[in-house]
Amino acid sequence: MKAIPRLAAAAFFVPGLAAPAVAAPANDLRQLFSYLDACMKGVAGEPGEELTVAFSLKRDGSLFGKPHVAYSRLPADPDARARFLDSVAGKFGGCFPAPITDSLGGAIAGRRLTIRFVIRRPEI
Repeated sequence: MKAIPRLAAAAFFVPGLAAPAVAAPANDLRQLFSYLDACMKGVAGEPGEELTVAFSLKRDGSLFGKPHVAYSRLPADPDARARFLDSVAGKFGGCFPAPITDSLGGAIAGRRLTIRFVIRRPEI
């Protein structure tokens, strides 16, 4: 795994804008990850780039501690790498606090979750 620039990785630690509005709070992990998938739409990058972020949530859906990069497949070009990391960090920070029910919050509070971002080749 290649080293990730500290400046770009540090952006994961800074909360972004308010999370987008949703119809109802997530009551299970499927609904939570559907919300995160919708929230992360539009991440910019080149086909083949990947990033897995590990994070934990509090009972209220806000981030608990600092998310960290668990895996990455990044381009060799430093500018392209920075663009991808900045895009993921900007979108990711804006998804929290995630709208979750009290029961889901109690079940996942403090537990490690991971989310994987993959830029796929366009379908023809």
